[in-house]
Amino acid sequence: MTRPAADFKPDPNSLDPIETASRDEIVALQLERLKWSLAHVYANVERYRKKFDDAGVHPDDLKSMSDLARFPFTTKEDLRASYPFKMFAVPEDQVVRIHASSGTTGQPTVVGYTRNDIDTWSSVMARSIRASGGRPGDRLHVTYGYGLFTGGLGAHYGAEALGCMVVPMSGGMTARQVQLIKDFEPKIIMVTPSYMLNILDEMARQGIDPRETSLEIGIYGAEPWTEEIRKAIETRADMHAIDIYGISEVIGPGVSVECIETKDGLHIWEDHFYPEIINPETGEVLPDGEFGELVFTSLTKEALPIIRYRTRDLTRLLPGTARTMRRMEKVTGRTDDMMIIRGVNVFPSQIEELILKSDLLSPHYQLERFKTGNMEKLRAHVEMNPGGGLALSDIRDQGTAYLQKAVKDNVGISIDVEVHEPGKVARSEGKAQRVVDNRK
Repeated sequence: MTRPAADFKPDPNSLDPIETASRDEIVALQLERLKWSLAHVYANVERYRKKFDDAGVHPDDLKSMSDLARFPFTTKEDLRASYPFKMFAVPEDQVVRIHASSGTTGQPTVVGYTRNDIDTWSSVMARSIRASGGRPGDRLHVTYGYGLFTGGLGAHYGAEALGCMVVPMSGGMTARQVQLIKDFEPKIIMVTPSYMLNILDEMARQGIDPRETSLEIGIYGAEPWTEEIRKAIETRADMHAIDIYGISEVIGPGVSVECIETKDGLHIWEDHFYPEIINPETGEVLPDGEFGELVFTSLTKEALPIIRYRTRDLTRLLPGTARTMRRMEKVTGRTDDMMIIRGVNVFPSQIEELILKSDLLSPHYQLERFKTGNMEKLRAHVEMNPGGGLALSDIRDQGTAYLQKAVKDNVGISIDVEVHEPGKVARSEGKAQRVVDNRK
């Protein structure tokens, strides 16, 4: 039986002092660091200097944190237009590492790191693993991809900084993943939630009960996931499922994380990253507690400082609990994930929640957008969950009927549903591709 979350509550003396500082202390530090960051980009990045000048603002105009709303946003398009290194704010001989996005939807976005940036990243990742329940000496299995993707190396350096024994497995070779979990007996795994489901399936195929393995904590990131996925993993594997958030343009994984003792939202490391929530349509800054698009400004980054970066992730800001720093609600959707189907806004997470409420269906699914004539339609491909004494044909018929009705009642649209036998829906070894667009 997995240990209660309270058992992982850290000794207050082990925390960085800023984690329990007063809000006044945090805001004062943020203001000092934000003034430096704005001056740093204005002096060293031509694109920022022009954006500030065009907006009629100067770093000296910042007198309080609320003044940040006067400064222009940064978008992915700014980074793509500056490819590869034109957004760097230090000479290239001070850049010790480069990461980049996949570029599957356009020009890749490139981020650079000075030695101090790497140290900062390692520090916030070590904080994040500790908040998740990790301790020095723990064995930690990393399945995030290594290379240009920030996940693997970000997790690796943070775990080493905390003092963990790291198993740098990277992604893929699922049977091998299971073998090493069995042999090396790690306490912690860092993995995307969709790939963890694949690992659990492979354990079942090998006749291994995941509840009997050494794993006690899973730190899940790199893709949105719902509370229903958390319940499915925690029940099936008898381990704590902790949400971690990161974005390469801001630094990588480790921007915010849940604390294992509360699991009530992700505490943002506000001494390094300043969050805002905006109306995605108007750009208006919204008060804490209101739902909108997440925007981040880096406060300490040297090589690639980022000012008011529009993440496209949808969430809201909440007061701190286990730490003084504010929390962000779990991200379950993005503005660019939203599908408009016959005038109705639809997010994959809405359908995922409904799938996981049925014992007839498994968490493995994919949504297909297609057209019949000029009519846009949506089809859910989902796997059945055998058992309960029902024939496969009955599971298929009942599962189809359930999901069609549930989506109509809760989302407001009619969709096609195909319930497949186990193993027939495409698996992911990294970020899950939840939507396939076949409209062309």
